Amino acid sequence: MGRVIEPHQTCNKQDQQPVGLDDLPTLRENDESLKDTMNHFHYDKGELFCEQQRVAELAEEFGTPCWIYSKAALLGRLKEIQTAFAAVDPVICYSVKANSNLSILKLMHDAGSSFDVVSGGELYRVKKAGADTTKVVFAGVGKTDDEIRQALEERILMFDVESEAELDAIAAIAQKMGVVAPVALRLNPDIDGKTHAKTTTGKKGNKFGMDIERADELAAKTLRTPGLAMKGIHMHIGSPILTTEPYAEAVKKGIDVVRSYRAAGHDINWMNLGGGFGISYRQNEGPPAKAYADVIVPGVQEAGCRLALEPGRFIVGNSGVLISKVIYTKREGGKLFVIQDGAMNDLVRPAMYDSFHRIWPVNPRVAMPDNVEGEIAGCEKSDVVGPICESGDYFAKDRYLPPINRGELLCTFSAGAYGTAMSSNYNSRPRAIELLIDGDQVKVIRRRENYDDLIAAELV
Repeated sequence: MGRVIEPHQTCNKQDQQPVGLDDLPTLRENDESLKDTMNHFHYDKGELFCEQQRVAELAEEFGTPCWIYSKAALLGRLKEIQTAFAAVDPVICYSVKANSNLSILKLMHDAGSSFDVVSGGELYRVKKAGADTTKVVFAGVGKTDDEIRQALEERILMFDVESEAELDAIAAIAQKMGVVAPVALRLNPDIDGKTHAKTTTGKKGNKFGMDIERADELAAKTLRTPGLAMKGIHMHIGSPILTTEPYAEAVKKGIDVVRSYRAAGHDINWMNLGGGFGISYRQNEGPPAKAYADVIVPGVQEAGCRLALEPGRFIVGNSGVLISKVIYTKREGGKLFVIQDGAMNDLVRPAMYDSFHRIWPVNPRVAMPDNVEGEIAGCEKSDVVGPICESGDYFAKDRYLPPINRGELLCTFSAGAYGTAMSSNYNSRPRAIELLIDGDQVKVIRRRENYDDLIAAELV
């Protein structure tokens, strides 16, 4: 899936240990608040590394913008979830929408993960990555007939059903194919995950799922409808969720629903609590997987169910960064603008969600402090923007940054989730290259697009 580059001969491995910015004293050594973000992306002697690779050398060889992922970080985060929930033998279904690169999917599969998909294209991707499709969960509010047929042919684990109309469509297609469709009703538990309005999914009035009261009627319908078998319930309450209370509340409601459905004659054995676990974009706000497990596992055990989880951001978010080069700086209207070659077509989250990402030079003159939102000595308030012709093309506003010159490199941290998966060719910009780092090995897992790629599917 990509060539492997031999380790750079100029690298001194003794200088590549993740010891922090020990020569820049404004950052405390082994600062706890940065461990989630900086574990495998670390500064050593004023230079950013990904595992054992100098990021500046990667940018010089492969160009910018450039996505860089740490294999150790990806596997470490998956292992954290697998370990935290091991008591209930969960099926971990990596959420493909977070980052759908084939090499990352294969890495997840080889490490024991299954997948959560929301389209036929994602189902096609995970099959290409070697997935056992009988452990795949198919979510999403708008499954087409072709996608339903495709999923039934692949004998997926279950559909997360979002509406009566979808339930009817699945039943009709299953009957025509002569198969029984495994379904889980996606319940809307009316729980506020206290996240961004565009990423909350568990409150009444959201487009996802169905009210618990309404779901009771559909549960009864599955018993009298040929071609359907209700296997469980599904509740996903939003993302990113930074407290465990919403999950504790969801599990409590889930136990009651499971008992009610079993009493009505359903063979319910799955509780799917989605994903949505928060990560640390700023300091140390993202709880460990164990914190979520502590409130979820006892309830799943009480319900006597198998557990399915659909983590995406938790695994890949802090496992990837975006490296950009400064094209120009300019002062206008009393502001300093840092114009880089990374743009909203590469990473749309700041423009779409007002999201926060740490941004700091690859070779800084000032160490990155544990709080990058306030005033920083030796730094100036700046707007980090891209070259796209939109005022919304920015990565950060009023962010204090060290002096930066044309040609220097900036790192946007915590960018592994919903970066490349949501990227586009807006302004006819080719998509960036993606690299996977394994110690001192570099693998190209997506080549940089060129101008021919931009028009390859167009007809004149």
